[in-house]
Amino acid sequence: MTFSRKILPALKNQLNTPEIIVLTGMRRVGKTTLYRTLFDQLDNPHKIFLDIENPLDQKIFEEIDYNNIWKNLHRLGLTENQKAYVFLDEIQAMPEIVKPIKYLYDHYQIKFFLTGSSSFYLKNLFPESLAGRKIIFELFPLDFQEFLVFKNQPGSPNDSFASKNRHKNMVSYAKTIKLYDEFLQYGGFPGVVTEADPAQKQYQLNDIFKSYYEKDIKGLADFRDLNAVRDLILLLTQRIGSRLDITKLASELGISRETVYSYLSFLEATYFISTISSFSRNVDREISGRNKVYLCDTGILNQLGKVADGHIFENAVFNSLKQLGKINYYQKRKSEREIDFIINEKTAIEVKNKATQEYLKDLSGLCKSLAMDDYYIISKEFMNLDRVIPATDL
Repeated sequence: MTFSRKILPALKNQLNTPEIIVLTGMRRVGKTTLYRTLFDQLDNPHKIFLDIENPLDQKIFEEIDYNNIWKNLHRLGLTENQKAYVFLDEIQAMPEIVKPIKYLYDHYQIKFFLTGSSSFYLKNLFPESLAGRKIIFELFPLDFQEFLVFKNQPGSPNDSFASKNRHKNMVSYAKTIKLYDEFLQYGGFPGVVTEADPAQKQYQLNDIFKSYYEKDIKGLADFRDLNAVRDLILLLTQRIGSRLDITKLASELGISRETVYSYLSFLEATYFISTISSFSRNVDREISGRNKVYLCDTGILNQLGKVADGHIFENAVFNSLKQLGKINYYQKRKSEREIDFIINEKTAIEVKNKATQEYLKDLSGLCKSLAMDDYYIISKEFMNLDRVIPATDL
């Protein structure tokens, strides 16, 4: 059974645009399945779907004269003088394919849909060769509302925070909180979510991390000390939601600060981690502050080490919020008082296992000092308080 993803309507809207559509993200997040769904729903006979990891499909593009590639595609069913749709999956398996794609885009009526597993690879491959010709979409593991769809359960409407605040419901919360606990434990990789057996879930999570380590870290990067990268990942799992001290990390790993920065940059560019900077009205001060770190998926996080429940919950909330735009955190100068997340410089979000009036009062005070009047607490436990949103509704 195929389940719909939130991003599908946005991709459908691109069917009649001229640009090349690139879908990227971690391995196993569902890129191929999503494109297959789009391909099957495309009401046009002039379409083909090719897997570029397949050597036979690669051969179609191994032509010195790029016009002969069109002849190869024509033999697969495409027709001249008709707009054609060509879906190419896993193009990182054939880096040289970008040049013929550019040529065919410029000379034939072809709408390309491409997937690739690593943003680090794609963003270094595409900027010059396909400048002005592409639109990039990113696909992440399931958020909780998509998780519910994959569990054949009704999800919460994709409403504003204000609407979620007004319409929270104890009955709905009670029906979904156990599923939310499962989501926190095993995360949102589609294959893991649809697997019923806990042991198989664990096996798949281990395999996802192994695949990332072998194919992305070993395959794409040119790191001299792979053990240091591995050890950095393990250190990061113990610092979820914390400000990173680069000097301390470098000391513990026995490498330079510059090397730590390069490893972090790679891990973030390949979607394994996300970092957020401190919020400030002064841009220079924001850039200079220490970043906080979060992992791509709570299932992977749990596989890598023993992590406190509160940090796992905060990581899950972050992964839901990051799709809404720019995310920062805020810490008041010379104080331990902070706000977990600020979205697009206008909405403050605090994450608590159990929201209270005292927490709301403290958050209100911090927001007042920032001239910010839009704020909420995401609470793991259901609390019937104004400006408190149940985690199950996020």
